[in-house]
Amino acid sequence: MVETLGTDRHKALIALLIKKREAAGLTQNELATRLGQYQSFVARLESGQRRVDVVEFMKLAEILGFDASSAIKKLSEVTD
Repeated sequence: MVETLGTDRHKALIALLIKKREAAGLTQNELATRLGQYQSFVARLESGQRRVDVVEFMKLAEILGFDASSAIKKLSEVTD
């Protein structure tokens, strides 16, 4: 498996998720509650210690109010 943690694309994904969470006015704890997770789950995502799978990404987009497919298209333009 190709290593993806820490790549430019992964960093762009993290930045996007943080920006969208903050724009939604949610704390890590509030987002975690909506996801049915602990705050540490969101902290690991946002610190780059954990990958985000497609299903998780779609749920995050739903909760944070952004279009997942548009975000993926934009992230695909980032080169590593």
